[in-house]
Amino acid sequence: MEASFKQDSKLNKAERYQFFLTQLTPLIEGERNEVSVLANTSAALKEAFGFFWVGFYLVHDGELHLGPFQGSVACYRIKKGRGVCGTAWSEARTQVVPDVDQFPGHIACSSFSRSEIVVPIIVNGEVKGVLDIDSDQLDTFDETDRVYLEKVVDLLIRELYIQK
Repeated sequence: MEASFKQDSKLNKAERYQFFLTQLTPLIEGERNEVSVLANTSAALKEAFGFFWVGFYLVHDGELHLGPFQGSVACYRIKKGRGVCGTAWSEARTQVVPDVDQFPGHIACSSFSRSEIVVPIIVNGEVKGVLDIDSDQLDTFDETDRVYLEKVVDLLIRELYIQK
């Protein structure tokens, strides 16, 4: 399988996400292995958008545990309600943080991270994990990112967690 997720720089952000979704769908369609799908999704997002860090934390034994990711080393575990990821988990809603240094209780896994978006993976009302994306620039993420990254997570939920 040969797939390039490089994006055309002439497209606006929404168009880039729309194109990304058309590429991601056949890549993960029919694959049921959670680690494999999340690993390829992390790689595809990093390649397509050049994010500083892209990865997943999965709920295990009452904590978020580091899952597949692309980027520098990261925190192994995050407690519910702690940092941006733990807050997304406890509130079961997407967190868009323009400046991580201004976020109460931010967990600095990397001092290069400046802004962040975290989308919870909610299956049957229960948070199973989160998609975490960091930027090394301030104010990287906006409503467009929120809308389309939630669509990415919805696609993952349909493929991985909802039996067909």
